[in-house]
Amino acid sequence: MIKPGKTMAHRIVLIHAIPMAVQPVADAFAKTWPEAETVNLLDDSLSRDRAVTGHLDRSMMDRFRVLGDYALSIRADGILFTCSAFGPAIEVVARDAPVPVLKPNEAMFDAALEAGRRIGMLVTFQGSVASMRAEFEELADARNVDATLEPCLVGEAMAALRRGDAMTHNRLLAEAAPALKDCDAVMLAQFSTAQAKDAVSEVLGIPVLTAPDAAVERMKAAVLHL
Repeated sequence: MIKPGKTMAHRIVLIHAIPMAVQPVADAFAKTWPEAETVNLLDDSLSRDRAVTGHLDRSMMDRFRVLGDYALSIRADGILFTCSAFGPAIEVVARDAPVPVLKPNEAMFDAALEAGRRIGMLVTFQGSVASMRAEFEELADARNVDATLEPCLVGEAMAALRRGDAMTHNRLLAEAAPALKDCDAVMLAQFSTAQAKDAVSEVLGIPVLTAPDAAVERMKAAVLHL
C-alpha cells in the first residue's frame, strides 16, 4: 500500500523478444533513470516466429497489440520495446496508446544523424536489417538529411550470445567493425549488442552508438516532459 504523501515511481514496461536484451536496458536505467520502476515482459517466441515467417503478418501485429494492452493494464507510464525487427508492429501500439511508446532505435538514429551522413550498423539478427533500414531512411527523410546506412550482418555473434558466450559475441563484432571504418559513426543495432561497445570502440576511431542509453534518456524526457 502506498502511504499518504508518498509518490509512486513512474512505471516503464519493457517488452523483449530475446532474453539477452534484458540486462543492457536494465544497466541503462540504473545509470540514467534509477528512480523509474521497470517491468520486464519477455516473449522469446516473437524472435523465433519472426525468423521463420520473414515478415510481420497480421497474427504478429495482433500479438503486439495484446502486449501493449497488457502493459497498459498494469499502469504503464511508458512502454519501451527492445527488439529492432518489429518496427511496424510497435507503431501500431504507439498509435493507440495514451502513454509514450518507443521503438528501440529511434533515439540512436537521431544521434547517428547528428554524427554524420554515412552511418554503419553492426547487426546480429537478419530480420532486423530491412525494418531498421526503413526506419532509418524514414527518419532521415523527415529530418531532410541525405544519409546512407551501411549494415554489416554478424549472425554468428547472435548464435554465440544465445549459447551464453558473450566474449565470443563481442570479439566477432569487433572483428567485423573495420569494414565500417570509413563511416562517420557506427551503430550497434540490437540492445543485446550494447555490451560490445568497448570492444568495437577499441578498433574504430569513430563514434560507436548503442540503443539502450539513448532510448532510456528519451523515455525519461517523454514521461517527465523534460
